[in-house]
Amino acid sequence: MTIAGLVLCVAGGVQAQDRVQVQGTSPDLYVLHTVKKGETLYSLGRSYSLSPKEIASENNISAEQGLQLGQSVKIPLNNTNFSQKTDAGGTPVYHKVEEKETLYRLSVNHNKVSLDNIRRWNNMTGDGLQKDGFVIVGYLKGTGIPASAPVASNPSTTPAPATHPVSTPPATTPTPTPSTPAPSTPVATTPAAGTTPAPPVAKPDQQAPPEPATTTPTPAPATNSGATKPAPAASAGSSFEQLYNQQTSNGKSVTAEKGPGGWFKSNASPGKYYALHNTAPRGTIIKVTNPLNGKFIYAKVLEAIPQIKQNEGLIIKLSDSALEALGTNEAKFYCQLNYEE
Repeated sequence: MTIAGLVLCVAGGVQAQDRVQVQGTSPDLYVLHTVKKGETLYSLGRSYSLSPKEIASENNISAEQGLQLGQSVKIPLNNTNFSQKTDAGGTPVYHKVEEKETLYRLSVNHNKVSLDNIRRWNNMTGDGLQKDGFVIVGYLKGTGIPASAPVASNPSTTPAPATHPVSTPPATTPTPTPSTPAPSTPVATTPAAGTTPAPPVAKPDQQAPPEPATTTPTPAPATNSGATKPAPAASAGSSFEQLYNQQTSNGKSVTAEKGPGGWFKSNASPGKYYALHNTAPRGTIIKVTNPLNGKFIYAKVLEAIPQIKQNEGLIIKLSDSALEALGTNEAKFYCQLNYEE
């Protein structure tokens, strides 16, 4: 079986032979390179933006010993040669989805990369993953390209997948193919992933205030939240509050729980909250209320709470950004939950 992590190195830089597939989990992430004719530790170092000594040390070989044709070399991924920032560019690095793997788990295993970045890079509109599918988790930098090129290459790398799928719908309007893709099918898909996530992460200081402003203040006047929230979330689909209303409407039974909650570190964009819960199915929207001050938020369930000692007795764990919205800074806090049974 061909290792997807194989990379063909050319004098100019790194070029993917198939897909560059990440191996391991953070903090030990790496890709495998199969040595081609004429390649040395120095040429690999130039291609992967690493020092020859670092590559040699990672593979327990000496600089004098050199490389053998066909040898599999471990190339570590670090801040020098691997980027997971919103504006990252270069050669995409893929993760092969495992059975029952969630987007949250994938993020944790790859340096807690932002969930919004993963959605944006892969043109995802939801959180569902397909077994054996490939998901971009970051970008490999190459020294053979000018420093500005990687940043510029990202925009063209992301839209590429978006324009291909769009060329199918334009069957009805062959001529306006370039202009139709944006307004017709992708309007709810591509723009969503490219417009909403990108700004919040790239410039948190500017974009963070707007979202929380619409999310946090809104809960107090429960009647106005429906009119205010949809604005920022419209491009990405229904807001969590709207989804909650849909899930609990039409006489559906709503479960109520009270007890201690905890939190976990997350890179979710401001104004979006996520939760770990033991009984609510993945994708369920839970309304979480702080009885001490009446503040509440809506959080989307990612997966179950890990069964470890520090989580004993917790009825929910929320992404850290939810704590400020609920008006608490306690490691454990009392809360009330409401969600579809």
